[in-house]
Amino acid sequence: MKLIIFLLRSSPRIVVAAVAAGVVAGVSNTGLLTLINANLNQTGAPMMRSAWAFALLGAVMLASRCASAIALTRLARGSVFDLRMHICRRAIAAPLRHLEEIGAARVIAALTDDVPTISFALTTIPLVCMHLAVVVTCLIYLAWLSVPAFVGMLLFMVFGILSYYIPSTRALRYVNASRLGWDVLSKHLQALTQGAKELKLHRLRREAFFADSLEATADAARRDGVRADSIYAVISGWGQLLVFALIGVLLFVAPAFQQISRQALIGYSLLVLYMMTPLEVLLNLVPSLGRANVAIRKVEELGLSLEAKGSEHGEGGTPHAFYESLELKGVTHSYMREGVEEPFILGPIDLSFRPGEVVFLVGGNGSGKTTLAKLLTGLYVPESGEVRLNGQTVSDETRESYRQLFSTVFSDFFLFDSLLGVEGRDLDARSRDYLARLQLSHKVRVVDSKFSTTDLSQGQRKRLALLTAYLEDRPFYVFDEWAADQDPHFKKVFYLQLLQELKDRDKTVLVISHDDRYYDLADRIIKLDYGKVVAENSGAYTEPVPA
Repeated sequence: MKLIIFLLRSSPRIVVAAVAAGVVAGVSNTGLLTLINANLNQTGAPMMRSAWAFALLGAVMLASRCASAIALTRLARGSVFDLRMHICRRAIAAPLRHLEEIGAARVIAALTDDVPTISFALTTIPLVCMHLAVVVTCLIYLAWLSVPAFVGMLLFMVFGILSYYIPSTRALRYVNASRLGWDVLSKHLQALTQGAKELKLHRLRREAFFADSLEATADAARRDGVRADSIYAVISGWGQLLVFALIGVLLFVAPAFQQISRQALIGYSLLVLYMMTPLEVLLNLVPSLGRANVAIRKVEELGLSLEAKGSEHGEGGTPHAFYESLELKGVTHSYMREGVEEPFILGPIDLSFRPGEVVFLVGGNGSGKTTLAKLLTGLYVPESGEVRLNGQTVSDETRESYRQLFSTVFSDFFLFDSLLGVEGRDLDARSRDYLARLQLSHKVRVVDSKFSTTDLSQGQRKRLALLTAYLEDRPFYVFDEWAADQDPHFKKVFYLQLLQELKDRDKTVLVISHDDRYYDLADRIIKLDYGKVVAENSGAYTEPVPA
């Protein structure tokens, strides 16, 4: 079972010890039952000796059960924590392009659905161990009482297990289908929150989204879940009926074929009734264990998918690495675009950059500007050609260090609620200065490197992202349509003041922009068209560029 393998990978010794303690608890349970059965009609000294044995077994049962539960619970929680962190680390280590292809929905579904399912199942392992031990030791005691009764019980249990297993495999298929539906549903839930404005403004789109996407997917997952749970409910009831059927056979059928004393019948019935609770617990845990196996398989598949393109974790490097030259030589990158059969090919690109220059990257929408920026910053790996830093080719081993050259604000930027990883003295004071210049001091304060709020307009959030980039103080800055959400005043501040300050600090600045009125501020202007560099000019650039 994948669940057991998952636990054994974490700590085999703790698992073995906890399972052994669970078995001891189960054996102690059965020992108490045998004492009860043996002393029902006894009095005097033997009963007193049995009382001491009863107390001892009770203490052993309590201690072993608690030890097993605590050990496995701690291990289970630790294993789930490690699993969650492993998924997160694998996600951030995967190549960006591959992560974009997988989609955030699959990663989020694994973290929010699969991991809790596994966690719940792992916490039931102590119960499974204990109740399995109870069932096994009860069978052994039954064999000691009567071999024919034991054989009959064993055959009956084989029939019961088969009648339970066959429909449960079908239920497991529905569980798997429901889990697959959750991946799709997670994607639709993202669309519901991120596309709320568009859905509110277009009634027909909203109705189609709910009917054809959200409700259809959720309903399919619901139906599969209901089918699985219904099958489990039926076979759970069937399992309880089999227990009473067995008692009926012992009481009414067996005496007709073989002489059985009343005391033996009482003992057999008591034994079967005592086994009923452990068997019922085991049957009720089967759905959880089945779902956990499906969840582990989904997590494993996600892990393999994330690792399929390798890991980008290499040398850490120095976050403020100095550079003299940066070159792209014959760099190409291709990807499929929605609705287009042929891949979009960027390149081959031959460009060079030096410290202390402001470069504008211009071109129509879809010309490959953002893709080129991701290649330049090391977020995408070139399919051919090479990126050279100070004449040395950037390799898989040095790409992590290479990325530390850059501070960026992409058009789809994410704003953290604190200055995570930003080092330097007097960060709060320096932040207050930039907040004042960006006219955000009346809305945002920085205390202990944390923003008081990020609940701002898109333009204001971009200004906060710009503040973070400034404080990072990296050698190379990339701004992807930063001014697109700014009013004319802040566009002037950005182009006329902030870019010039970065240039004076000997920073390289790459600005992706459609603001042609500010093109004369650039030291160089690079124009892209359909993935190709069609012009590279020094100084002012007057050719109109489509917006």
